[in-house]
Amino acid sequence: MTSKNRFSQATLAATAAAIVLVGLAACGRKDDAAGGGKSATADNNVILIGHVAPLSGGDAHLGKDNENGARLAADEINAAGGVKVGGKTYRVEIQGEDDKSDPREGTLVAQKLVDAGAIAVVGHLNSGSSIPASKIYKDADMAQISPSSTAVKYTEQGFKTTFRVVANDRQQGSAMANYATDVMKAKTVAIIDDRTAYGQGLADIVEEVVKSHGATVIAREYTDNKASDFNAILTKIRSTKPDVIVYGGMDDTAGPMAKQIHQLGIKTPLVSGDGACSPEFIKLAGDGADQLTCTRAGEAVERLPRGEQFMTRYQAKFGSPVQIYSPYSYDAVYVIVDAIKRAGSLDRAKVTAAVAATNYDGLTGHIAFDPKGDLLNGAISVYKVQDGKLNFLSTER
Repeated sequence: MTSKNRFSQATLAATAAAIVLVGLAACGRKDDAAGGGKSATADNNVILIGHVAPLSGGDAHLGKDNENGARLAADEINAAGGVKVGGKTYRVEIQGEDDKSDPREGTLVAQKLVDAGAIAVVGHLNSGSSIPASKIYKDADMAQISPSSTAVKYTEQGFKTTFRVVANDRQQGSAMANYATDVMKAKTVAIIDDRTAYGQGLADIVEEVVKSHGATVIAREYTDNKASDFNAILTKIRSTKPDVIVYGGMDDTAGPMAKQIHQLGIKTPLVSGDGACSPEFIKLAGDGADQLTCTRAGEAVERLPRGEQFMTRYQAKFGSPVQIYSPYSYDAVYVIVDAIKRAGSLDRAKVTAAVAATNYDGLTGHIAFDPKGDLLNGAISVYKVQDGKLNFLSTER
């Protein structure tokens, strides 16, 4: 063997050893980020906050609305000088992910955010995605603040990482049932739901409370969140002549349902929850839109002290009006940043503990959480569609 060959082999061995050491160091950094409660964003002066919602499919307009609210908050925070922690100044960055309103996809993007080193997440939009994803965040000590998931089960799993900045469906379903029986004077009610965690859960609570008021549920029907033809269900319900029809589901199904209610000549009022209480519903429902009375799990944005200013800024930045819950995703980002400042740390577990102790006056009102992570004193707003617009009726607490 020549000296030239010996030199080449020695060089190759040294290079290989260096590559192994670099690889081990990189793996160590990733492990520190994904586990141990640490955020992987500290080294580059970025605080990474995840946002998850459907950005494709029938709920995409609602998902984008939520994401826009989070991005507007981050832009404001950065324009004001960023976030100071431990003598350093950090810029807030939103990493948006699309869960397609699908529970399995929700868990995949949740793990993606954990692995990316996000310090907390705003989301998900749908309860059906938020609930399975919450286990991923819990295992990473990562605060999850949903601006729109209202299913009761979401915060009843015993996770210390799970929060929401809106009222829950126990409150919303009760408000819907109370309005139907006390204000609309319904004695008989037909209920339809889309079999999702949100839609079925909301409908179950409405049924329970309606019965407690002495009203009769004369029909309970089921569809799914991909359906577009409801004529068979509605024809069956028409024969029962209910005083009110209640629907648990989103606007992409509630809109066509209302349109078909009108086409079948059914004059019965339609009552639904926040998933249907949107401008998109009005577009999809056509001539049937005015039959809707609906609720939202929060105070009406137009009635908030800074609500008009928010809507103006939102319209100017994104070129579209607020749908439903962008004010709440906006506040969720501010709650996370407030928690980081109080924790004085970018450690996930410390930030999560600070979120639990939140006492913050936001755009949407005062934000504090009960031991489960539910918003204290959450409001329910009631709307009626009139002349093609959502008109505020009242606030229930």
